[in-house]
Amino acid sequence: MSLVALAVVLAHFAIFGIVHESDEGAAAHIFQLLMAGQVPVVAFFAISWLPRAPGPALRILALQVGAALAPLAAVFLSGS
Repeated sequence: MSLVALAVVLAHFAIFGIVHESDEGAAAHIFQLLMAGQVPVVAFFAISWLPRAPGPALRILALQVGAALAPLAAVFLSGS
């Protein structure tokens, strides 16, 4: 979901450029839904797998955090 959110952000920047809009568009709403929608999925994974296999689960969670930070960084650095 994080990678799809990153693709949405990058596609929006590629098509429309980095513009400051007075109203959020569909891309912003899709981005927000994807980022918020992955929270329960990651929480379920953490609850399920951390007790069983903490080492591999922590590596996957670290990868997920990194993947979530990528689209957030793109939006932050664009100044939008």
